[in-house]
Amino acid sequence: MLVVTIPIFYPTMMSLGFDPIWFGVIAVILMGMITPPVGMNVFVVKGIAQDVPMSTIFKGVLPFWFAMVVCLMLLVIFPQIVLFIPQAMY
Repeated sequence: MLVVTIPIFYPTMMSLGFDPIWFGVIAVILMGMITPPVGMNVFVVKGIAQDVPMSTIFKGVLPFWFAMVVCLMLLVIFPQIVLFIPQAMY
């Protein structure tokens, strides 16, 4: 999903003045590890606990999804969190 969407949205985000590192972190969070329908962690858990239905696994992931939404909101409100280490490297 990242391979398809990043070439479309990256030039737009850069023309709007967003930092490319910040955009990359936000993109990975949005399309990343927990978010359905491609949440990789969900499929890892399904591979380990094969007798547990996917609906139960997604219900179990729900608190972590809300925590990720809070984290995402903080990163949007305070982009300095994402850019702290890259700016320290200069």
